[in-house]
Amino acid sequence: MERHTVSVTSRSDWGAADPRSKKEMSEPAKRVIIHHTAIRSSDTPQDCITQVGHIQKMHMEDRHFDDIGYNFLVGQNGIMYEGRGWGVMGAHSKGHNEDSVGIAFMGNFNNDIPTSEALSAVRRLLRHGISQGYLCSNYAIFGHRDLASTECPGNNLYPEIQCLRSNRD
Repeated sequence: MERHTVSVTSRSDWGAADPRSKKEMSEPAKRVIIHHTAIRSSDTPQDCITQVGHIQKMHMEDRHFDDIGYNFLVGQNGIMYEGRGWGVMGAHSKGHNEDSVGIAFMGNFNNDIPTSEALSAVRRLLRHGISQGYLCSNYAIFGHRDLASTECPGNNLYPEIQCLRSNRD
């Protein structure tokens, strides 16, 4: 049986830089967009923390985002990391950020297989978002490739989105 609690490693716990600015969402998210980071998988907490920090740095320095683009990231070990968090507009899917939450699985899921731990953590996060009013109960869930010309979230993760759609209880 899957636990019904969600534990998210806070920005301060992974050493996030302060965002240059942030835009609060005016209402609960209506969509969830699933991504992969397209870099090697992270299994240990320290490796995940290092990777989240590198992703934030790349997003802010190379892509000139105000912060890390994703709202949340999840490692293969099922540990969840706060990116921009709930209620803050992300920068993860151009033209689709205003009403969505972006969740990135850490790894390249054209090569890797998502773990049950990571998938369960995302299901718990989504249930938590609904219960706290951050996510509409009738949200739609997409792979990044459904909204843009990209392979993201990878061929091995994309089919799992259907399972996330059907496991909303």
